[in-house]
Amino acid sequence: MIRNTFIAIAEDSKHRMGVEPPRRDGPPTLARLHYELLSEHPYELTLDDLNFTVHCLKHGLDTADQQARTAFLSKGHPCMRASPLTKTYGFGAHYNHAGKIALYPADSVAYRKFLKDPEVRVEKAMRSKRAMEMV
Repeated sequence: MIRNTFIAIAEDSKHRMGVEPPRRDGPPTLARLHYELLSEHPYELTLDDLNFTVHCLKHGLDTADQQARTAFLSKGHPCMRASPLTKTYGFGAHYNHAGKIALYPADSVAYRKFLKDPEVRVEKAMRSKRAMEMV
C-alpha cells in the first residue's frame, strides 16, 4: 500500500493548474470518475477502493460484492501516477499515512507544500509521451 506519498503532475501535463475533467454525453471518462470520487471523498478512499469503485461504476456492479472485489484485486492495477488527473489535468494526488487519497490542484498552496515536505515522498506522474532521447 502506498503511504505518505505525493504524486506531482507529469512533466508533459497539458495543464499547470487543476482543471476539472469535462462532462460528456454517454458514460463518464476515467478522469471524470476519478475526479468525482476523490473530490467528493477526500482521504476516504484507498487506491484499491478507488479502482474497484470505478470498475463497479463502469460495469454496473455492486461495490458491496466482496467476491467481485477479491477477484478484481487479485490482479494488478495502476496507481495515481497513471491517472489522467495527474498526467493531464493538473492535479497532484496525496496518499496519507493510511494510504487514503486526496487531490490538490497544481496551482494551490497545499500542492507546493507537499513538494517541499521532507516527511512526504514525492513522485512524478507518468509522462503521456516518451521523452526525447538526447543524441
